[in-house]
Parts: sequence; C-alpha cells; structure tokens
Amino acid sequence: MKELIRCGWCEKSELYQSYHDEEWGRPVFEDKIIFEFLVLESFQAGLSWLTILNKRENFRLAFDDFNYKKIAKYSDEKVLELMSNPGIVRNRLKISATINNAKRFQEVQKEFGTFSQYIWNFVDGKPISNHPKTLDDVPSTSEISDLLAADLKLRGFKFLGSTVIYAHMQATGMVNDHVENCWVRK
Repeated sequence: MKELIRCGWCEKSELYQSYHDEEWGRPVFEDKIIFEFLVLESFQAGLSWLTILNKRENFRLAFDDFNYKKIAKYSDEKVLELMSNPGIVRNRLKISATINNAKRFQEVQKEFGTFSQYIWNFVDGKPISNHPKTLDDVPSTSEISDLLAADLKLRGFKFLGSTVIYAHMQATGMVNDHVENCWVRK
C-alpha cells in the first residue's frame, strides 16, 4: 500500500495525522464547531497544537461541550473549578476570555443571524485556496486575518489576535493551506 503524503507538521503523531486527515482545512459552517475552534485556538496561543489536541476531550467536558450559551453564564465558582482542572490549560486569562467571547459570540449571532455568516463574509463565503509548495510557504497571518482579528477586538473579543485567527481560518477551512503534494489537497 502506498504511503499517503501529508503536510509535514502532522507527521509527529497519529492524533495529528487524524486531525489533519479528517478536520483541518475542511469548511465548517456550524456555529457550535466554529466556537469550539475559537476556544481551542485561543488556548493554544503560546503552546503547541498537539498539546491542545491531547486535551481536547478534557476541554469538551470542562466547557460543557463548548456550549457558548452555558459558558456565557459561568460564575466565579466555575472559573475556580476550571482553574483546578489538570485536564485543561489552566490559564485564568484564557478562561476569562472564553467566557467573555461566548457572550460576544451571541451578540454577533444576533446581529448577523449566525456567527458563521459573519465570519465567512470575510472570505466571501468560500474558502481561499492557497497553494504552498512547502510548510515554509504557509503564512502565520494574512491581510484577512488582520482585518478579522481587528473587527473581533472592536466587538470585545479577547485572546484572538491575527495569528490565532489565521490558525482558526485554517482549522475551519476558510483557508486551505495543505501543501501542494498533500493527499488531502488532491
């Protein structure tokens, strides 16, 4: 059987490969999943994505399956509970940002109907297909991620700068950055 050629970043583990093969770069239009990736990407800031993937199920349990309506109502007691949970990244600023972002997420939904409509408007409703030849050709930000991050900041979102937003765009398929010879691109 012929070995599949993948983007080089995912060769480190089976978990990375599974994420790469089944999720990364696939367009996501469901608000719940978009919110999940906003949370995970913001927690990833300063850490490796593999660390977050390894803790993903713990995050799901700790954050009520990424139910942004519940998260928006988290109390100080819930924050303390999360801070004592060794299964997640215990960063008070990121936890507080998640609660804040859940509230802001719902505000955007009220304005645009869905968060998906809002965020996909930045790419005219369809994925941007870049054609990087190697991982070195994959950017960490773009003009669109700069604009989107700035707009989110104006709307009160926290821990979602341009680099985090670009990673989110890659994860949710707003941008296709699979390298040219990757089997997923083909």
